Amino acid sequence: MNKTVFSFIVTFIAGLSTMIGVIPIYLNDKYKNTIIPISLAFSAGVMISISLFSLIPESIDLFITKFILFPSIIITLIFISIGVLISSFIDKEIEDKISNNSLYKLGVISIIVLVLHNIPEGITTFISTKVNTSLGLSLALGIALHNIPEGISIAVPIYYSTKSKYKAIIFTLISGFSELFGAILAYLFIAKYVNNFILGIILSITAGIMIHISIYELIPNTLRYKKRIISLLSFIIGFIIMIICIKLF
Repeated sequence: MNKTVFSFIVTFIAGLSTMIGVIPIYLNDKYKNTIIPISLAFSAGVMISISLFSLIPESIDLFITKFILFPSIIITLIFISIGVLISSFIDKEIEDKISNNSLYKLGVISIIVLVLHNIPEGITTFISTKVNTSLGLSLALGIALHNIPEGISIAVPIYYSTKSKYKAIIFTLISGFSELFGAILAYLFIAKYVNNFILGIILSITAGIMIHISIYELIPNTLRYKKRIISLLSFIIGFIIMIICIKLF
């Protein structure tokens, strides 16, 4: 098989794993007050873990290729702050339009942040697989595993706020397909022009957005359901699972 086609297929499968995250919407609605906080807390643990142990260190490493360590840390912090500001702006704009439905707003914000996150992932998976098949497959497996809770963070709030499985599936699919979109961008343009500095900016801004959505949206919405112990356990499990995935892949 042509290596370019194979790289597209690997990236597509990694992105499509997001769809596994729609499974909770098919569980009985009587468990809704347990499913929602568990899913949101789990997603918060995943997002914070990805930010702290993957996106931020990777951003610093990418900036170090142009600068020494201390300026690289400062530059990363600056773009993380920009990510937080962008997320705050998006949050405010969406809230002005759908302030009566916090779960739906959370689902929409999750789609935006995860599309921003998945496009660089698609670029990385495609290029890595094309250069080194073994490395690309390992990376794709790690991405596929952490895409599952990302799918949950979209599907669960969208479904329980709209009662529409169709919307939950379509919105989750958009997030998954953004990985393939990243691969297409890599093939057509980015592989030739994007350097480490640009990728570092993208990853650090994404980290800022993820940290903001976790602290200001996912966790507060989790606490509304008065399931403190089970939510905390779910957060810890999501956090630890992502650390394991990052270390392994």
